[in-house]
Amino acid sequence: MSKAILFLEDGTHFIGESLSAQGETAGEIVFNTAMTGYQEVLTDPSYAGQIVCMTYPLIGNYGINDEDGESKKIHLKGFVVKEFCRVHSNYRATQSLIDYLDKNKIIAIEGIDTRALTRHLRMAGAMKALISTTDFDLASLKKKIAKIPSMEGSDWVKKVTTKKKYIWQEKDAPKPRFKVAAIDCGIKFNILRILTRLGCEVHVFPADATPKEIMAIKPDGLFISNGPGDPAAITYTIETVRKLFGKLPVFGICLGHQIVGLALGGQTYKLKFGHHGANHPVKDLLDNRIGITSQNHGFCVDIKTLKPKEVEMIDINLNDQTLEGIRHKQMPILSFQHHPEAAPGPHDAQYLFGYFIKMMEKNSKKK
Repeated sequence: MSKAILFLEDGTHFIGESLSAQGETAGEIVFNTAMTGYQEVLTDPSYAGQIVCMTYPLIGNYGINDEDGESKKIHLKGFVVKEFCRVHSNYRATQSLIDYLDKNKIIAIEGIDTRALTRHLRMAGAMKALISTTDFDLASLKKKIAKIPSMEGSDWVKKVTTKKKYIWQEKDAPKPRFKVAAIDCGIKFNILRILTRLGCEVHVFPADATPKEIMAIKPDGLFISNGPGDPAAITYTIETVRKLFGKLPVFGICLGHQIVGLALGGQTYKLKFGHHGANHPVKDLLDNRIGITSQNHGFCVDIKTLKPKEVEMIDINLNDQTLEGIRHKQMPILSFQHHPEAAPGPHDAQYLFGYFIKMMEKNSKKK
């Protein structure tokens, strides 16, 4: 372990200690309020370009296992905790969190006041940050951080999307009833698992796939995944989705929801500090039920920019009243801001996948 500094864009800084990875890393810093699920957070492609601070004070007590990763690698830029657990205990664990971070050369910092950091980010908003184990000169760090691109306007999807189309394989999967084209903007494995277990043969496409390439497999539905960065910068996916409206039932999650909103003519805006955690209450206006949801986004669709005669709000965030779900009134289009796949997080909203299945069932009867 060695001395490390976390330096924020506004000059706020914290001194702590690093793990074995040395050097510097930079990105937008956000806080995550989940008490568990750090492995899923680390491997969630939606965190690409970000430094994540966990608000729970002790992280790593159940180690890392081979089953709970949401992608094949760690995507975030840096990791901030109050304290790393040195002794993990879980029958599924294959290694410690510290070893996992060290093997993947992730620069992490511990020993800082994460409560003070979280409170500062809530008051001042998410901002650029830098972790360094080599440079402690504040003037130098300020110059470095000024050169870091803002999350607004940045396309991180192109860095996490699959390079080639593939079909997801799942053990003991039921015989498929539907063929789903999934646009990978940073897709999580559990989304693919759930769709497959619900009877879907999932064909995963790169984010820049064309409508012609997608329609070539004759899909029964289109899914747009979660992902990192500014949704307004993903113009190629927005245009593809827009051209497929009316041809297929469409279902979007998180960034996919934002892309649907933009393709419908709406606009997005950046939230002050975003929603990152596994404890966000959302009300489903269709079934009049309230669920606790997993969320990870820094942007939001502005419901006021969508045409009320065409699009209706069907889910609302009970913390800040922001838009959480929309449905088109004429076409089979549905999208949600939160994560119904619950990785990490509660299973309260997993039934939303059933809405997509029903849309495909209804559409198949029309053929």
